[in-house]
Amino acid sequence: MGSSPTPGTRTQITQMNLETLRHSTAHVLARAVKALWPDVKLGIGPSIENGFYYDFDKKEPFTPEDLSKIEEKMHQIIRQNQKFIKNEMTKEKARKLFKDMGEDYKVELIKGILQDTVTIYSNGDFTDLCKGPHLSSTGKIETFALTHVAGAYWKGNAENPMLQRIYGTAFTTQKELDKHLKLIEEAKKRDHRKLGKELEFFIIDESAGAGLIIYQPKGALLRDIIEDWEKKEHLRRGYQLAIGPHIMKADIWIRSGHYDYYKELMYIFDIEGAEYAIKPMNCPAHMLIYKSAIRSYRDLPLRYFELGTVYRHEKSGVLHGLLRVRGFTQDDAHIFCLPEQLTDEIKAIIDFVLYALKVFGFKDYCVELSTMPEKHIGTDKDWEKATEALRKSLEEKKMKYDINEGEGAFYGPKIDIKLKDALGRFWQCATIQCDFALPERFKLTYTDKDGEKRRPITLHRVILGSMERFLGALIEHYAGALPVWLSPTQVMVMPITDKQKEYAGKIHEDLKQSNIRSEIDMRSQTIGYKIREAQKSKIPYMLIIGAKEQKENAISVRSRKKGDEGKTKPDRFIRRILKEVKSYS
Repeated sequence: MGSSPTPGTRTQITQMNLETLRHSTAHVLARAVKALWPDVKLGIGPSIENGFYYDFDKKEPFTPEDLSKIEEKMHQIIRQNQKFIKNEMTKEKARKLFKDMGEDYKVELIKGILQDTVTIYSNGDFTDLCKGPHLSSTGKIETFALTHVAGAYWKGNAENPMLQRIYGTAFTTQKELDKHLKLIEEAKKRDHRKLGKELEFFIIDESAGAGLIIYQPKGALLRDIIEDWEKKEHLRRGYQLAIGPHIMKADIWIRSGHYDYYKELMYIFDIEGAEYAIKPMNCPAHMLIYKSAIRSYRDLPLRYFELGTVYRHEKSGVLHGLLRVRGFTQDDAHIFCLPEQLTDEIKAIIDFVLYALKVFGFKDYCVELSTMPEKHIGTDKDWEKATEALRKSLEEKKMKYDINEGEGAFYGPKIDIKLKDALGRFWQCATIQCDFALPERFKLTYTDKDGEKRRPITLHRVILGSMERFLGALIEHYAGALPVWLSPTQVMVMPITDKQKEYAGKIHEDLKQSNIRSEIDMRSQTIGYKIREAQKSKIPYMLIIGAKEQKENAISVRSRKKGDEGKTKPDRFIRRILKEVKSYS
């Protein structure tokens, strides 16, 4: 959906702040819904990245036809070109105003406002509780579209009512809007939930529990391919493998600080009168590994790597395919180092991340440096040293970065490297956190060259991050058509008739013996049907085996990208595939 106001009402606002434009459009959305359904109660309607939304408490669900009606009503409001009028009033007066209007959610919001006064915006006969800012009038809204409806718990709390959230977007030109809507349609085609089901990668079965991923054979193989690559690359860089238990006593989590800062996300239970918790993080086990022996400065840096599965009690309303789950595996590592080693270790991690992005086909990224949050552990002096080490490393690598004030981990500042996919969307993956606090809490020491006991510094880091989130990003980036080295099935062998089955079987075995992931389609179907099925499964190569191929001891190659590539010898094709795998093609 999406269109422009009537010609003649358009106003040039090319320099207008998009956030203000989108927030104003959300206001018009709320006014339109109230005009069509007066009994609907209003939630909140902020601008967000690439658009806006508004939450509504409505008994019947919004339909696609309803969205069309709402858009038409919004156009009527825009054509009226009525001003947005700002007013300030006391909390008590505002509370009475919205109570009289029957807007219970607005009354609740007013109670939570600390200031003595609040601002409201009026537009025609519609009034809303709002900080603003807004455009001067509705007529300055150029182009917009309502995109979809989703459920959302009030204030994100699953114990609160489920509201209906209408999403939309607004731009200054129709061209920009059309481009964005095209991206939305493309994103739907690439949705990892849809492709994951079609390609038989994973399932989420509510009978097993929300937010818990069950990998099917092809998805398990894909994940294993990535994990094998990870282990090889970590060992090559001097990491040692570690494995921590999935549950530990609550005392450990109290010592680490997770109990105080993460308790609402932890699964806590009792065993024989002692309190235990399923791990939400891998850090404490690695701290205990370090603490298990006497360490010298000559031993450092020590790098422990674990593909560690963790569990967090995410609210059901925020769960989303592979991207937001309750159980996930991190390519987690903790580096224990000397102060003079810190910068070089951070830069080595950055190099590792950039290499990984290149290998997996991500060409662009952005970087953020997140600083001390309000709730944290450790001294301000240590936070300053940790932040400076991260900043210095980024600047020595000549990397551009944004400051994300107050968004560090509770134990230390961090660098986040977000990859950019084929549709220009950013995904959080790599993180590097600098921590002086946990070594102090776990009383970690090493003996320096003078025989004195010192504390090591810990770097917490992931390269791909959550395997689940990375797989979701990977599937959507490639629209399911994974490169040869990652494809669970690299080659599908297809005999045309029963007479070629024996020869096709030999080709299939030769491929497997060469460590090429091959399958063979022996079904009594037409070759056209087999090709369509393989294309649908996004298999990189199909080998067609007919009478001529059998007679000439050859194969006909059909690729996912180029179609028919003609005949070749099996050994030549095998060398080609192995070369592509080696080059991560």
